[in-house]
Amino acid sequence: MARFSLKPGVTAALAATTLLGLAACSDPGASAAAGSAPASSATGVKQFNLSPEQDRVTAAVDPAAASLVPESIRKDGKLTVAVSPFAAPLAVYATDNKTPVGNEVDIAVALAQALGLEADIVPTAWADWPLGVESGKYEAVLSNVTVTEERKLKFDFASYRDDKLGFYAKADSSVAKVESAPDVAGKRVIVGSGTNQESILLRWDEENKKNGLAPVEFQYYDDDSASSLALQSGRADLTFGPNATAAFKAASDAKTKLVGLVDGGWPLKASIAATTKKGNGFAAAAQAGLNHLIEDGSYAKILDRWGLTAEAVQKSELNPAGLPKK
Repeated sequence: MARFSLKPGVTAALAATTLLGLAACSDPGASAAAGSAPASSATGVKQFNLSPEQDRVTAAVDPAAASLVPESIRKDGKLTVAVSPFAAPLAVYATDNKTPVGNEVDIAVALAQALGLEADIVPTAWADWPLGVESGKYEAVLSNVTVTEERKLKFDFASYRDDKLGFYAKADSSVAKVESAPDVAGKRVIVGSGTNQESILLRWDEENKKNGLAPVEFQYYDDDSASSLALQSGRADLTFGPNATAAFKAASDAKTKLVGLVDGGWPLKASIAATTKKGNGFAAAAQAGLNHLIEDGSYAKILDRWGLTAEAVQKSELNPAGLPKK
């Protein structure tokens, strides 16, 4: 069975660098704090284990998938996986401030086990993973990477999650659902400037105005605390951003609720995938290993552990359709 190891020597500076690199892609109103969930579950909060001692879901070796691993990767018995520990529940530093934990880490470790390898998890700033994969420093990246047609020119992919954006409201809000443009008409919505979710909301707002509906009031905040205060105080009706981090926050404090999910590439579907070097053959092994995890139930248990069941895929796809160039 595969073991788990962590590259030493990573400091808090990496976390700061990664946060800066992802600021343009993250909604400050939907980002989750890297703290543990409240101790009590009496109010409906979900317990998350963010300690370095993880009771991970384990997976058995799949001989068929293991046989697809290229010899260049198999020979040292390790699978070097880059993970950016920027936000729970995807990947974040544990309470010891040095051990990466989270959904991406669990998937990486289970995938390595399915392939008969030892997972070598390397904390990596987001901006560094493309060069790291191309140079062979990392054999795979599991870091919430969305498949795009432009990225497919340089990398191969094996999907493992749907890219979802979430609308969240205050827990006791009268807003019950957001499914399409009319549902946001006249609403005060917190969204990250320059993000894909802002682009979607702008298109919905234009559609509403053409149909004579009230415009959206766009609200922008520099940090999560300010946006949370705006939502809880009633100055805003909704936040709109990456679902994973918003779902973690909602589960951790029970102060917000999910009222709508939108495909990350709306109106197109977007896939999150294990990212590998173009043409080296490992993506096919990763796809087979991920499908093994899906079939034996390990995958579902991992996503449930981190509150991401809503983003589950039915099967891993090799180089699925990517988002087009803008």
